[in-house]
Order: sequence, then C-alpha cells, then structure tokens
Amino acid sequence: MGIDKLDTVRKLLAKADGAATPAEAELYTAKAVELMARHGIDEALLGAAAPHRDEVATCRIPVADPYSAGKARLLAWTASALRCRAVLHEAGGGRVAAVTVLGFASDRARVELLYTSLLVQASAAMVREGSARHDTPARTKTFRQSFMHGYALHVGDRLRAAASAEVDDDRLLPVLARRDRAVADQVERVFPRTETARGRSIRVDSEAGWRSGRDHAGRASMDG
Repeated sequence: MGIDKLDTVRKLLAKADGAATPAEAELYTAKAVELMARHGIDEALLGAAAPHRDEVATCRIPVADPYSAGKARLLAWTASALRCRAVLHEAGGGRVAAVTVLGFASDRARVELLYTSLLVQASAAMVREGSARHDTPARTKTFRQSFMHGYALHVGDRLRAAASAEVDDDRLLPVLARRDRAVADQVERVFPRTETARGRSIRVDSEAGWRSGRDHAGRASMDG
C-alpha cells in the first residue's frame, strides 16, 4: 500500500479507535475498509503486470492472553476476507499462542493494519460491556470470551461482504484466482501438515456475550 494511502487509512482507523460514539466509529472504519478493499484490487492488477513487485510471504503475529482464541479468530477471519491465509499455532484449551498470516505483501499490510484497529475497538467494548454487568469474575470472564468470539465471526462476515463488493469486473476474477492459488501453494510449502480448523463451530458459554459481540461488530465496521 502506498505511503499516502497507508497514512490516510491509519488516520481513519485512529479516528475510529477514539470515536465518541459507535456510529462515528462505524463511519470512519467503513471509509478505511472501503479504501483498503479498493486498494487491494489495484495492487492485484499491478502485481499481475509486474509479478516481482508484490510477492507471497509470511509473518507470524503473537496473540496475547486473555481471550487469545477469540483474538486469533478475529485475525484469521480478517486475513481470509482480505485474500490471505492464516495458520494458528499452539491452539487448544481456549488459547492460541500465535497466528501466521500468509499472503501477498500488500494484502498482509492491510490485514495487520485493520486487525490492530478492530482489536482495539473490540477490547474496549468488551471490557466496557462486561464490567457494566456487575457479574462475578467467573461470569465476567465467560461473557468476555463469548463476546470476542461473536465479534470475530460477525466482523469476518462483514469484511467478506465488503471485499466481494469490490470485485465488480469479470476481468479481475482470473487475476484474483491466480493470487489465491499462489497463496494456497505457499501454505502447502510452509505448512504441509496443518489441520483444518472446525471453522465456525465455536462453543458459546454466554449467549449475552455472543450477542453483544455481534452487535458491536456491526457498529464497528462495514455497514457503510
């Protein structure tokens, strides 16, 4: 992503992170996502014309507790929606140590930038909503875990819808298909023994937390 566009996206996401209202955060995030989605298509076309300017590589991103499983899913589904692939490391028992994102450099930059902003917004909303319930520590933890899972799933749905809306030219489809194959081949080379996750099958211990996470995800992104 060019320096000028990257700076514009960062400023929009910073405004979303510090927004006074959910509606204001939604407005800034939607503008940032629209710009990143459009730029992703531009980069794909430029990469097709000059293959060596945007190559497939990997980056490993640590995921910190608490609620690392939900955070990892947020990162993985953000990566998937922005034409990357994700591999979760040391996943089990409700924890994930790290996520490796595989994809073209321009796409990975968009993933890292957007994930950081979405995580800031999710964490602030999760703590605020969980603390307002005046539950026991155990119930608060359960609420927050379910909140993060609900948030991650709904953000992934909205990101995929936003990305699909940008693919409005049949001439793009072969270009994007070639990039998808290149990323899939990289996954096979780097991680030949990975196991496929169960996808959207998630244990939810707090229905209220799940609903709250989905609601905040709807306000955080992509309604624009």
